[in-house]
Amino acid sequence: MDLSILAVIGVLLVAALGAGAGALYREFYSPSAFVSRYLAMLEAGRAADALAMPGVALDGSALSAAGLPQTASDALLRSAALGSLRDATIVGEEQDGDTTVVRVRYLAGGHEGTTAFRVVSDGTLGVAPTWRFAQSPLAVLKVTLLGSQSFEVNAFSLDKRQVSPAGAEADPIEPVSMLVFSPGLYSISVDTAISSTPGLAVLADAPMVSVPVDLQAEPTDEFVAVVQQRVEEFLNGCTAQQVLQPTGCPFGFVVRNRVETLPTWSIVEQPQVTVVPDGADWRIPDADATAHIDLEVRSLFDGTLFPVAEDVPFAVNGTIDVLPDGTASIRIGGSDLD
Repeated sequence: MDLSILAVIGVLLVAALGAGAGALYREFYSPSAFVSRYLAMLEAGRAADALAMPGVALDGSALSAAGLPQTASDALLRSAALGSLRDATIVGEEQDGDTTVVRVRYLAGGHEGTTAFRVVSDGTLGVAPTWRFAQSPLAVLKVTLLGSQSFEVNAFSLDKRQVSPAGAEADPIEPVSMLVFSPGLYSISVDTAISSTPGLAVLADAPMVSVPVDLQAEPTDEFVAVVQQRVEEFLNGCTAQQVLQPTGCPFGFVVRNRVETLPTWSIVEQPQVTVVPDGADWRIPDADATAHIDLEVRSLFDGTLFPVAEDVPFAVNGTIDVLPDGTASIRIGGSDLD
């Protein structure tokens, strides 16, 4: 009987040890535990630690092999650019050949999402198994932004010339590609003195994919007010020219008799300027205005001297180029305003 009791105790002890080892494996050494550590780092904002996990970092050849831009910037792989991630939970683990697929559910910026990670064995550390991502959990944001070179991602400020492989020579209408952690919610917005957007949030919820983002900035009220002021100053400057056709100006007057006194101009109705996007820059659509001219002319037919006082309707339009230093160059009807 004593031997039977000892045998039962031995069996129970072995079972307990096996159960404990299984629990320890699931908690610390399983593929799910490996993925959980990655997600915990993102939740804690530890971007550098997450990037250092086996299989996360990518080089140009790996990006090219995946059909992604090999020049994608790593500017967003930092804590300051991470969004809110919480409540990450493992919901499934299944085998696919030599690869383990780990499925997780989470809240990214308050939005529920699911992502599948592929994990493979990476040898052992002593008797404990180690793992690596078979497919990097990084994704690529491909941002096409018009109306601004500067923008923010999750309140982290960027300039397209900083993240473009062309640098300062970057084409302002070309998209820029940036590596991001998945899962993650990324809010892209513009808030400058010239232009702004309400913002656009995209969820990167799949590894090694390109997430397209198209954003058109709109002119700010302050920018439109400055353009209005500069246009009015330009037109008022035109009135200082005592000629029938002021040089470089959008209005003029034709007289078929002889001018006896120098004409004087005034603007009786300024245009109400609007600014609309035009590719990477801006455009001023046609805006109606009215000038007034006063002069005296002598009839070539009978020599009579008579005054002329006439309103002259005209239209104002132009283009606005945003310069590399962030200032704007306004061109009104062929005339430049800095």
